Amino acid sequence: MTILDQLNEDMKEAMRNKEKQRLLVIRSVKSSIQNESINKGKELTDDEILTVLNREMKQRKESLHEFEQANRQDLADKTNAEIQILTEYMPSQLTEEELQQVVNETIEEVGAESKADMGKVMGAIMPKVKGRADGSKVKELVQQSLS
Repeated sequence: MTILDQLNEDMKEAMRNKEKQRLLVIRSVKSSIQNESINKGKELTDDEILTVLNREMKQRKESLHEFEQANRQDLADKTNAEIQILTEYMPSQLTEEELQQVVNETIEEVGAESKADMGKVMGAIMPKVKGRADGSKVKELVQQSLS
């Protein structure tokens, strides 16, 4: 079952169960996917849908951070619930050990030796861990490994 099929099924389920929050999040994500599809002029693959989901997740995490800094716990709670719903559609996250292993293998593959090679390493790693690791965490591990 594709991600889009899963979203459609879950949207119907949320309507039946009158889960307003879940329904709003799914509709929002579907809308973003539809907009991306229109922009590209074709149906999106699961990989492209995953990119849209990552973007939605990142936006919500940034909002959550700002709400917490502004001491708006009500909005932070709402955004946190949205993040939990989106997490269900994301692939499972890599553990730190697994991510470190991917970083080490990639550094070896590209022959990186110093921080000057950071761009090459990041360019090679990100497609491998797409949707399964946070970019800032990957960057942090690459910096540690190259220093």
